[in-house]
Amino acid sequence: MKKIKTLITGLSFLILLTACTANFEEVNEDPNRIAAISPGTLINPIIYGLSSHNAGRAHAITFDLMQVTLPFPSVSGGLHRYDVSQNIGNSSWYNYYKWLNNIKEMELASIEAEDPNYQAIALTLKAWCYSNLTDLFGPVPMTEAVNGEAGNFYPTFDSQQVIYETILADLERANTLYDSGLDMIYADDILFHNEPALWQKFTNSLHMRLLLRISNRNETNAFQKLTAMINAPETYPVFESTTESAILQVTGVTPNISPWGRPQDFPLGSKMASFFIDNLNEMEDPRRPVIQTMAQDLNNVSIGYKGIPSAYTGSESQFEYNASSLNRQQVENPMQIFLLTYAEVEFIKAEMAQRGFISDAKQHYEAGVTAAIEQLEAEITPDYFENAAAAYDGSLAQILLQKYYALYFVDYQQWFEYRRTGLPELPRTEAMLNDARMPSRFFYPSDVQISNQANYKQALDLLGGPDNINTKVWWDNELN
Repeated sequence: MKKIKTLITGLSFLILLTACTANFEEVNEDPNRIAAISPGTLINPIIYGLSSHNAGRAHAITFDLMQVTLPFPSVSGGLHRYDVSQNIGNSSWYNYYKWLNNIKEMELASIEAEDPNYQAIALTLKAWCYSNLTDLFGPVPMTEAVNGEAGNFYPTFDSQQVIYETILADLERANTLYDSGLDMIYADDILFHNEPALWQKFTNSLHMRLLLRISNRNETNAFQKLTAMINAPETYPVFESTTESAILQVTGVTPNISPWGRPQDFPLGSKMASFFIDNLNEMEDPRRPVIQTMAQDLNNVSIGYKGIPSAYTGSESQFEYNASSLNRQQVENPMQIFLLTYAEVEFIKAEMAQRGFISDAKQHYEAGVTAAIEQLEAEITPDYFENAAAAYDGSLAQILLQKYYALYFVDYQQWFEYRRTGLPELPRTEAMLNDARMPSRFFYPSDVQISNQANYKQALDLLGGPDNINTKVWWDNELN
């Protein structure tokens, strides 16, 4: 008893001595802040936040640039006429860096927890963000980015080549980290529901997308690396069906709800572009009712699917019909947001076969088309490929036309692929600005130019041209 009393007295004295020093942070810890972050607590907000942003940018930017839709009425200017505003890329710049902060926290937490699956996922999500950033702007901060806690608020920019070398190496490493025998013990993730094998397929499918993106640069040996990946499916598993695809199923149950709080705004003030609809009409494509509404004449009688020429000349009164518009059901709960699908993987393989690196171009083409129709929950008809407009004709143009439709509503990917290939061939009009040239990139945000001026000037040296929409980024400098 005496020893116990002595121990208590000693401990009490020690507590008094240290109460205002060593234990200050513990005693005064903010109960509303998380002391330790588990990687699983961050994954769902990251996936939902990035996916929602990307869907919004597809609707607001890619659709107009790539003649899916156009604002109507619009007698002058507008993105569909390549009238590109100074700050058009601001939203993506700040959103991607915001989520890259969270991804960094997730990566650090996964290393601390010695969880290789979450570490691989973090590397994959990081590559996804940085690839979009650099494809939008060119050189961007990466090595010194998301480092505000260390006091670096003015990061240097990395060249696009360095960025691609880094993210491709990260994807290669991520592929080796996955462990299907190790349970992902945290809350169910909303994309692949804690299945490491599907996350690994996403990693490698993204790897294929990005290798193809830089394939115009001969020094990358991208075609050879892609060929090696395709020929080693056990080492590099990729998506093999639409059900495996990276498609976020938005349930409508809070917080996993449609980014469109007002679905009626989705088609508001816009019409479908003729180019987009005319090809689908020629192919008698079953995706038409999923994507758009029927057009009507002035007596409100249906006249089928009919759009308006993007970048049209003259006034809107020349169109004596009410053109098709976007089907709002696409963004009503429950809905889908496409990140990267099996259809895209098959079109990558179809292109590789058409270029002579692998075999069976027709088989991959038809698998890609079928999957692209399936991902929109439409059903391909038995005679679909008997239509000359839909049948594989051996050309890269045919593959990339159908890939254009497979990339419908997939962030900026239609635009990126057009810049890489110049396909599909889009109509031009006299009303287009910028000498009717498709923009090659976005301007850097104006406040980045001002607040990080020295590094901004260095970025222009890396870019190799002025900060305008016609300066090509690294991977398309050898095209045209």
